Amino acid sequence: MDKNFFEHGFSTTRRRFLSTMGMGVGSVALGSLLMPDLFGGGNADDNAFAPGIPHFAPKAKRVIYLFQNGAPSQQELFDYKPKLRELTGQEIPPSVRGTQRLTGMTSGQSSFPLVGSFVDFKQHGQSGAWVSDLLPYTAKIADELCFVKSIYTEAINHDPALTFLQTGAQQGNRPSMGSWLSYGLGSENKNLPAFTVLLSRGIGNGQGVYSKLWSNGFLDSVHQGVQFSKGEDPVLYIKDNEGINRNERREMLDNLSELNNMSYNQFGDPEIAARIKQYEMAYRMQTAVPEVMDLSKEPDSIVNMYGPDCLVPGTFAANCLLARKLSEKGVRFVQLYHQGWDQHGNLPFEIASQAKDVDQASAALVMDLKQRGLLDETLVIWGGEFGRTSFTQGKLTKENYGRDHHPRCFTVWMAGGGIKPGITYGETDELGYNIIKDPVHVHDFQATVLNQLGLDHEKLIFKHLGRRYKLTDVSGKVVRDIIS
Repeated sequence: MDKNFFEHGFSTTRRRFLSTMGMGVGSVALGSLLMPDLFGGGNADDNAFAPGIPHFAPKAKRVIYLFQNGAPSQQELFDYKPKLRELTGQEIPPSVRGTQRLTGMTSGQSSFPLVGSFVDFKQHGQSGAWVSDLLPYTAKIADELCFVKSIYTEAINHDPALTFLQTGAQQGNRPSMGSWLSYGLGSENKNLPAFTVLLSRGIGNGQGVYSKLWSNGFLDSVHQGVQFSKGEDPVLYIKDNEGINRNERREMLDNLSELNNMSYNQFGDPEIAARIKQYEMAYRMQTAVPEVMDLSKEPDSIVNMYGPDCLVPGTFAANCLLARKLSEKGVRFVQLYHQGWDQHGNLPFEIASQAKDVDQASAALVMDLKQRGLLDETLVIWGGEFGRTSFTQGKLTKENYGRDHHPRCFTVWMAGGGIKPGITYGETDELGYNIIKDPVHVHDFQATVLNQLGLDHEKLIFKHLGRRYKLTDVSGKVVRDIIS
């Protein structure tokens, strides 16, 4: 047995212990199937960023998730309910409301008057999808979209609901969806991370966005999301310090890598290997990131498609254009967060502004991917963390109203990546309050996303603290009816 095992005692890792114990070939093979990260073997120079092998043939290679943080009101955007407008001002029937849990913001109300949308809807495309007049650009691509109107969640407040959608659990310290995809499939581009994050904000009430949402959790740190900012340094800590040239940086990294490899060979700690790979990734990103962040070479036709805001760093439009470029370069998961959708009051004004912020660029992204032949292999997702109540929060006036959180139903649209275009799946009641057909739980949604990338959510597992974890926890089923 290796003498280092006795010298360092319990500082050894499980990988180190098993390798020194001389496990049989059969046991190692079984372990690699159950926990592929545990039996990577080799040394710290192994390429953990190499593309993985999916469980079955994928329909998509990558995901762009346009997350609308704060929960857009489905009644004003996608879930057309003329009956709700007709009954505006009347109390919601107890048979409809039932025993739903309420937030502290409306639990003290003495009445719950219904309120219909202030905006009109029209049917669009051959699919006849109902889309709000607030979204004229999205309406034009209705036949490219799959509207899922029956998603629901147990979480009723923003942080747990947002965390639930992104990580599969309402508490923190779990890997995000992008991290799971990085872990399961690796990266298509060794010069860029597999998982990137872009932030923007509208004028409405903005809910917080935290780094735990793109955390690697208990997975190796190479799988964490990398946030790109709008400043001169879009990725922090990759720029060389003043007075250091590229050759000196290379020499420093080589020396550091040699020291880290000595430590890795002694202890076998996978985080040492991850650290080496992150240093190397940062070095390569010094060249790759400025190139991908440069929008000055985009032709006028593309700028006109996304709108003039796409040339303003940090806007939703600019981030959509960057998402296309990153996806085109092989980034596995591009996560956008657009804040400002939390309309408890002043909803008519604020949601109109938010819709204008995102409508043109969201539609442009879908069409841009399509004209480049990338939509079939890129899954685009648009939606928030839960829905909005059919009754008003606070006092209802003719010009103004608000809506509280509503976990029972909300709408998400999906495009490309093997999802059926031009369909509407799921249905809510005539007041838009309860699901009456084809419910889709958050874990079902997550299982479906993984499925499109060739991953079985029941098999994409990681053992941590004696338990096998997965994105969908102990539930979830693929929604086969929306898959082409």
